[in-house]
Amino acid sequence: MLKAMSGLPSTVIGFEVAGKLEAADYRDVLLPALEKAAGAGEVRVVIVIPAFEGLSGGAVLQDLKMGVEHWRAWKRIAVVSDVEWVSHATAWFGWMSPGEVKTFSVAERADAITWAAG
Repeated sequence: MLKAMSGLPSTVIGFEVAGKLEAADYRDVLLPALEKAAGAGEVRVVIVIPAFEGLSGGAVLQDLKMGVEHWRAWKRIAVVSDVEWVSHATAWFGWMSPGEVKTFSVAERADAITWAAG
């Protein structure tokens, strides 16, 4: 499940992951927010992953399509997680993502938001 975060700077969209991600999370939650942000000119995202329980097959496909559709609008992606492999994967493959990508621990959540907005 993907839940939109509130109380963020107006230039930042944020989401918290809980449980398993499904294609509907991308289609119904993430995509509308990304399209709105891209329409305003820039995509600055904070993704908080306190635990990770997996992705459905449809979610994997949606994840791959998401970055490509708004490639030029992506500016910053802050990944907030204490899940070790998530941080490592972000460090290893972040260069393939559009815009800047940086990882933060859960304790650094506020720093991640500040960085994404900067």
